[in-house]
Amino acid sequence: MTLKSLGLRTGSYGSLQLQQSNGVLQNHTSSVFPRRSSKVSLSSYREKERERCFPCSCRFVCRRKAGMAILVAFALLAFASGFFTANKETIGSNNINVVEALQQSKSRGRIAMASASTAKDSTKEIKYFYSHTKRKNNGHFLAYEHPCKNFALPPPLPPNSKRIGPRPCPVCYLSDEQAVANMPSFPSSSPVLQNLTFVHEENSTKTGIYGGSDFGGYPSLNQRTDAFDVKESMTVHCGFVKGSRPGRGSKFDVDEDDLLELDKYHDVIVASAIFGNYDVIQEPVNISKSAKRNVPFYMFIDEETEKYMKNKSVISSSKMVGIWRIIVVRNVPYNDARRNGKVPKLLLHRLFPNVRYSIWIDGKLKLVRDPYQVLERFLWRENATFAISRHYKRFDVFVEAEANKAGGKYDNASIDYQIDFYRNDGLTPYSEAKLPITSDVPEGCVIIREHIPITNLFTCLWFNEVDRFTSRDQLSFSTVRDKIMSKVSWSINMFLDCERRNFVVQAYHRELLEHMPPPRPLRPPRIIVHQQPSIRAVPTLHREVGRRLPSRRGRDRRSGSRRRRKVVASSRDTNIS
Repeated sequence: MTLKSLGLRTGSYGSLQLQQSNGVLQNHTSSVFPRRSSKVSLSSYREKERERCFPCSCRFVCRRKAGMAILVAFALLAFASGFFTANKETIGSNNINVVEALQQSKSRGRIAMASASTAKDSTKEIKYFYSHTKRKNNGHFLAYEHPCKNFALPPPLPPNSKRIGPRPCPVCYLSDEQAVANMPSFPSSSPVLQNLTFVHEENSTKTGIYGGSDFGGYPSLNQRTDAFDVKESMTVHCGFVKGSRPGRGSKFDVDEDDLLELDKYHDVIVASAIFGNYDVIQEPVNISKSAKRNVPFYMFIDEETEKYMKNKSVISSSKMVGIWRIIVVRNVPYNDARRNGKVPKLLLHRLFPNVRYSIWIDGKLKLVRDPYQVLERFLWRENATFAISRHYKRFDVFVEAEANKAGGKYDNASIDYQIDFYRNDGLTPYSEAKLPITSDVPEGCVIIREHIPITNLFTCLWFNEVDRFTSRDQLSFSTVRDKIMSKVSWSINMFLDCERRNFVVQAYHRELLEHMPPPRPLRPPRIIVHQQPSIRAVPTLHREVGRRLPSRRGRDRRSGSRRRRKVVASSRDTNIS
């Protein structure tokens, strides 16, 4: 007989401790306690209740661990109150330390500072300093988490036979208010180059066999080589070599009231151009109220385009077409309209000497995003000073040259001459050895830049190559970029072309639009008159009796006909009876 058969609990559950010796169960205790009566058990229960009713707090305090816990709680409370008091007193001093750090960074030439006059400006300075020093100083300052930090591009869409060509892809933008708030308060640092001036020659003459023009000058090959040797102070050719100032007596001249407009200070501008009446002005959309109030939109046109717009009553006396401020250019420097368009595209810093940021879009493009959002996404978020999209298909200059010749973009002999010159100058086909550079061919219809000395130098030398060789700026981009990057620590943000297609939409040139057939007129809606169906008389039973039902096809219809015949047969039996 086991313990389980006796119904007794074993010692593993903390009950009576029993031992089995020679088949006899024995207790550990020397005597067996008899079962208490109900009165005794009731009195003991009441005594226990009285003990429980004794104040628990006194007994709890008497314990060592509880007493230590209370003392620790009081100590933490006193420490927290003292911490918040000291924090209120020292918050001002912490801000001062940050501003002092900014001032020290100015002396090293990394960030140009300006003292803040209000507490709001000081907060913006500290926020900008934190967000920009986290990457540079290996995270010594804690920056706020960007809302687009975890954004990733989705996989590309499957190929569609009905839609051939590149497509836009999603881009994570901040709201227009957040983008404005994230605009840096101070200009970015320019590596090495701090002072950039431009060549002025009233009597420039061509001295060599290589190209040039009266507008851009005729720099020799030695001057071209020296211009790529970046120094602290430099003087380079950069168009407008004649005249008292850009836009006056220099070719590419504008009216006096427009000169006053170009001299105004702006944080951000958007610029475009239409020469040779080649495109139709596209009105930007999704522009915020802040951008409409603070960001001017400038459209450069020549006299041919102006005449066409006046005949079509497009331009008004206020020189405004929608949101665009029209600036008429007189005495254009080139016979080629596309080459004239390269002047404002690459030399905006010469036309607008008091502008911080600019967005250039070709005349055939329509801006569909707020300028502040575009600048925040492609410049400020990336700590970049120059951004341009790479070509959606080609990334090698030699391949791009062959595509230009096949498309008749320029004279083939001139393209071959330029490519041979670059090959002898050290240009090699693109390969993985150039990484992290992802492409040598840009899609140059959009340029996003900050006007600082190093970016101004880059666009000046890029324009000189366009002035010397062909107007196909995609062919000369990588040569100028690589030569400058070999001298200083500076890079260009070449983003995806599908991202560019997210904020600009390409339209057709004016010639194509005029030769397109007009859209078909919409047909008037077809009116359908619903006629009320005629009501047929329900056949009586005597007409159905003896009437042969039409044959039906299919198994179900045959089975239904059998049921109908059975019903008719039963009715016959009923009538006969």
